[in-house]
Amino acid sequence: MGLPLLQSVVVTLRASGPDRAADREALLAAVASATGVDVAAVRAGRVCPHCAATDHGRPWAEVDGSAVGVSLARTTDLVALAVGPPGIGVDLERVSRVAAAPLDAFTPGELARSGDATARAACWAVKEAVLKRDGRGLRVDPSRVEVDLVRGAATLDGAEQPVTVVFPGEDLVLAVAAGGVPVSVGA
Repeated sequence: MGLPLLQSVVVTLRASGPDRAADREALLAAVASATGVDVAAVRAGRVCPHCAATDHGRPWAEVDGSAVGVSLARTTDLVALAVGPPGIGVDLERVSRVAAAPLDAFTPGELARSGDATARAACWAVKEAVLKRDGRGLRVDPSRVEVDLVRGAATLDGAEQPVTVVFPGEDLVLAVAAGGVPVSVGA
């Protein structure tokens, strides 16, 4: 029995668990909910694409032998759990924390287009989401990702991809890189 291809990304925002194991359990529950299976049918873990270690790296999940796209992001007191088709990346940031980020992470074009802290936080969140989707994460210099919030797009290594940016609460920005599939956000 194969899993039907997920047609959208569902992002769940929730309070961070007391530890990473609790957040992992929440991710299992989010996959089960999005795919309509019992949580016992979900297999998940982490694997580093560079050293193959399983104690760190990119999260993965599967149901009935079919890959499910997952991504996880944390910020102060909150976690974002994204479930959808394979090849997704999510980031969740507090605008107030990113405002203190070094400006060398941004391209001249981004700095020209994003004059305030909220826009810079959105650019940063998009950069992280795109790099998570890419699989290399912050091993890649974030300034290699060119973000255009007005167009809802980011370019990495010459390839443009659509991104979704949502402001789910005061001082929060959520970015999803998922190849243009629809995104819904809930609690």
